[in-house]
Amino acid sequence: MSEHPHNYPSYCDTVVQCATECEKCAEFCIGEMPECRRLCRDCANICWTCASFMSRGSCFAEVIGKVCADICEACASECEKHQNEHCQKCAEACRGCAAECRDMASAAA
Repeated sequence: MSEHPHNYPSYCDTVVQCATECEKCAEFCIGEMPECRRLCRDCANICWTCASFMSRGSCFAEVIGKVCADICEACASECEKHQNEHCQKCAEACRGCAAECRDMASAAA
């Protein structure tokens, strides 16, 4: 955890994009793929939270970012099992977000 607030604009954009793709995917998966839907909802929620912490320069953004990366990886792994376009787009967004969040956390360490 850093001592001073940081500005995370590029990371924040990536996290918001991931949250948006997860929200879309979760809606498409209603009733058909319950585990995919659950993970997409979890991922969207942590991404929105992470974006909020980043946007205000919270000293806890790195901690939330590490959790966000873990959940994004889990969501990507689930979505990659499905061949439909929305799951593939979600998986791609999640992989990118996980990488960005890990980068942010390691840069701040």
